[in-house]
Amino acid sequence: MLNVAIVGYDTAQRIAFSRTRNNALHSKPRGATRLQTGQIVTANRGNVLWGGVSLLVLMFVAQLFLGGDTTEDNVVKSPKADPLVLATTQVAWDAVSEGQILVPREAPLEWVDVTVRNGDNLSLLFNRAGFSDRDVFDVTTSKDGKALREIFPGQLIGFASDDAEQLLAVRHIESPLKQTVYKRADGQFSSEVITRETETRERSVALTISSSLFLAGARAGLSDGVIMELAAILGGVIDFALDPRRGDEIIILFEENFLDDEKYSDGNILAASFNNNGRLVEAFRFIDSDGDVGYYDPEGVSMRKAFLKAPLDFTRVSSSFNPNRLHPIYKTKRPHRGTDYAAPRGTPVYAAGDGRVIEAGYSRANGNYIFIQHGEAFKTHYLHLNKKRVAKGSRVKQGQVIGTVGSTGAATGPHLHYEFLVNGVHRNPRTVHKILPKARSLPESELASFQKAIQKPVRQLAALKITASEVGAE
Repeated sequence: MLNVAIVGYDTAQRIAFSRTRNNALHSKPRGATRLQTGQIVTANRGNVLWGGVSLLVLMFVAQLFLGGDTTEDNVVKSPKADPLVLATTQVAWDAVSEGQILVPREAPLEWVDVTVRNGDNLSLLFNRAGFSDRDVFDVTTSKDGKALREIFPGQLIGFASDDAEQLLAVRHIESPLKQTVYKRADGQFSSEVITRETETRERSVALTISSSLFLAGARAGLSDGVIMELAAILGGVIDFALDPRRGDEIIILFEENFLDDEKYSDGNILAASFNNNGRLVEAFRFIDSDGDVGYYDPEGVSMRKAFLKAPLDFTRVSSSFNPNRLHPIYKTKRPHRGTDYAAPRGTPVYAAGDGRVIEAGYSRANGNYIFIQHGEAFKTHYLHLNKKRVAKGSRVKQGQVIGTVGSTGAATGPHLHYEFLVNGVHRNPRTVHKILPKARSLPESELASFQKAIQKPVRQLAALKITASEVGAE
């Protein structure tokens, strides 16, 4: 099927004869002469008569081949000129700038995508798609082509080729939000990064604790990520092992990111309210004048304490600090200078505070263990780990995963044994916060901005509390 374009009568006078003879009478699918991008076509008004004769011949040819039938897909109309049907091949043309400049409209590339698997490299991926190592070299040695070597399992590498199976383009789809396209032009590849933005929507959820934070959050439709983030925000104030009570209520206001009207990822937690057995704990997200993000109570006191109340999330606490307890394995009275957190094997264990790993090893009693020094006065111990994720000498941040729960050493089941030392003396991890440094508060210069910023979430939380109480009353 011949593609046609409508151009102005003046434009046609110069090209009518050559195009009629070469394109219409002797056209070939791939060998026809094409107009170049941005070419300006001018008229020779001395050939008006000859142009008219050519017009009649060309109209006859078009009628013969097209049967007088055209469609919107292959006809472009010029707004200011008499129509002349011009036979072309392979490329459709768009008329711009009052019909005087013809620009080729490129056909969309047809992609074949290959998923990156464990152990894959570019050579394997290209060969799997039917292309050679020479193609790999041509793409990766082009400008910005080295970035294509940074591939990871689960990503997509797409290939587009022509009818002769020659490589035209490669695309690296890192995520639904970012891809890089490498196109061949004049024998070389050039790259273009294509990005997309998600749409952010606010959501609120009210939940009631019956056994644990995780179960309550899961029932309310919260993702594991949001639940963990909530626990991290409140973890300096709430020990989710012992503090929660049945009937405690949590209200959370947070963001979700959508792409093509489907949820793509979790966003930021904007505010949270926890009614813990009559004690109200509230946290609000705030970005200060330096661009630092933090969570603060309504008075501007930071929710981030020097240490977490508990170094992991859990389902129950199996043993608390007891200096005179009977050891379950050795059956002798040995001091239990810490707290045991029973949790499934593999549960992440967090650093309770910022510090440096001073010991990371194995012993018959402690199993896999990690000791962290926090400044000069404080030290925390983590025993019976299944796996260690940090080594001696490593710097760690509060909330960083340092290992996983296990039952190595003298342990009857999977749990974390956690100890807290102050100046070399064991302290009860449950009560040691009373002697720890005070939390940082916002400076006076930030308080006015903070109070203004939290007005909306304060109203939202208040309205949600009323709604939740009305639903509970029913």
